[in-house]
Amino acid sequence: MLLKKRFRHGPCRRRFLLLLLMLGCVLMMVAVLYPPLPTLHQDATAQASKPSSEARYRLDFGESQEWVLGAEEEEEEYGLLEDLPPFISLREDQLLVAVASPRARRNQSQGRRGGSYRLIRHLRRQNEEAPDRDWGTEEEDGQVSEEELSPLSLDSQGLSEALSARLPLQRVLPEVRHPLCLQQQLEDSLPTASVILCFHDEAWSTLLRTVHSILNTAPRAFLKEIVLVDDLSQQGQLKSALSEYVARLEGVKLLRSAKRLGAIRARMLGATRATGDVLVFMDTHCECHPGWLEPLLSRIAGDRSRVVSPVVDMIDWKTFQYYPSKELQHGVLDWKLDFYWEPLPEHERKALLSPISPIRSPVVSGEVVAMDRHYFQNTGAYDPLMSLRGGENVELSFKAWLCGGSVEILPCSRVGHIYRNQDVHAPLDQEATLRNKVRIAETWLGPFKEIFYRHSPEAFTLNKAEKPDCTERLQLQRRLGCRTFHWFLVNIYPKLYPSEHRPRFSGKLHNSGLGFCADCQSERDVLGCPMMLAPCNDSRKQQHLEHAGRKEIHFGSPKHLCLDIKQEQVVLQNCTEGGPAVHQQHWDFQENGMIVHILSGKCMEAMVQKNNKELFLSQCDGKASQLWQFDEVHPVDER
Repeated sequence: MLLKKRFRHGPCRRRFLLLLLMLGCVLMMVAVLYPPLPTLHQDATAQASKPSSEARYRLDFGESQEWVLGAEEEEEEYGLLEDLPPFISLREDQLLVAVASPRARRNQSQGRRGGSYRLIRHLRRQNEEAPDRDWGTEEEDGQVSEEELSPLSLDSQGLSEALSARLPLQRVLPEVRHPLCLQQQLEDSLPTASVILCFHDEAWSTLLRTVHSILNTAPRAFLKEIVLVDDLSQQGQLKSALSEYVARLEGVKLLRSAKRLGAIRARMLGATRATGDVLVFMDTHCECHPGWLEPLLSRIAGDRSRVVSPVVDMIDWKTFQYYPSKELQHGVLDWKLDFYWEPLPEHERKALLSPISPIRSPVVSGEVVAMDRHYFQNTGAYDPLMSLRGGENVELSFKAWLCGGSVEILPCSRVGHIYRNQDVHAPLDQEATLRNKVRIAETWLGPFKEIFYRHSPEAFTLNKAEKPDCTERLQLQRRLGCRTFHWFLVNIYPKLYPSEHRPRFSGKLHNSGLGFCADCQSERDVLGCPMMLAPCNDSRKQQHLEHAGRKEIHFGSPKHLCLDIKQEQVVLQNCTEGGPAVHQQHWDFQENGMIVHILSGKCMEAMVQKNNKELFLSQCDGKASQLWQFDEVHPVDER
């Protein structure tokens, strides 16, 4: 019976074994015909074994990753530095994607406040096609095929993108620096720099040409990193293709914003992620000369309150030809708060110790500007309530000059910049710039803002329609102990000082706080007599004063005496005839009742000392003892 049972089931078993054998053969064929995708490590090994066309950069795909940055708490703020307060409330979850180079990721391992990180392998947006591009070939010869080129026309940024694409990503600019620049011996222990490049739909070629120009010309010992900030670009090439490209470059980070910030807030966002000692903000259509970075770092190392800029040469937006500036220039502005370049006045040019000495500039250009990272933060950074872009360089310059810093242009540092076609600016950008100018006027100009509004009626209309809230910026001024705008006009850019007619004032000068009038109590030798308060008396000629706006305050009798300053005390001296346009006897009686000494920027104040109430200069703070009133006000055209 047992033998019969085995015989009955033997064919079934053989068929089962045959089926297993056939299944194994099918699996082997599938494995041969469809091999598995290589792992991340295998892919990195294969890529690393390929020869690189760039000897100066380390191409490392082994750790190419994209990062999503998200805050542990949705409303959490992040600051720039340890033990320093944050200056802007941007949430970490506004950063969508960041691509970091291998060196940057090693730095991240040290830890950073303000958020946690979630790793993903790849992030591709909807409807996005990554271009099939041979990066090594393009970088080596700098050419693209004729089929890829569109007709020569202007893109939305106001330049010929097709012509730019024909140019190599790495080109050398002609040497235009003064010979003395080549003989300079700079320190070996300079601070490190983080170069921050913010872009929104920038042309691929100009963006990468800027990056490569920085990498080619800045010593790696001083270049801590390049921080690219993508301000919600929509061009497909600036998405995954840029991520892949940046991942190959040592020392380059890419941050992406999930919302449109504008150039001002995008720069501030980049500053929060920068780790260098010095921040260099640069437009993404620049090309640098060798040796452009070291003079900036050296000058800031000597005084961290300096805001410095290179000489910015022009690259033509139509032909991309490089045009170096031939003469020394500085940045200035007009009463519309528009920035422009002006040849350095002859007396300032003669005062320079050498042709390569730093140039004092009333306003820094916005294209390239460098400053100490701690100084940038502690003085309030950019105004976070400014819109998009426009005017941020003016606000930065006013803040530097009025709050204890300085602005300089360094002739040995040269950077070329594409000045785009002005006709392509959208109405939205123009409105944002106008709104920013209103904030500057309301924050920094004081009583001179009325001159700005007279020169810019559209700004006056905008200010009446939507009054800006400048409370935080005004508090910053008081905290930093900033000077008044009078001081800037007198000491930094006297050419801008207004010359239009002002109302005239006459009669007794009443002090609102103490209730007496300005007087000289000496009856004989009045020259050098200290001014003080005395009971108001219409019959006393010594209490009769005359003042033409922003000019001298003439004493009642004798007429040839004017209010002057001696060791911070208000005294009588012979009136100055002729001389400089603004001098020590010039005062400004403001609408708020304060009388400002124009040269010093301080206010006339009545101070009680023993039994006297004498007049001195002190910091303007609006206290009652600094408020004055004339008996009579004469309209501008009244004779």
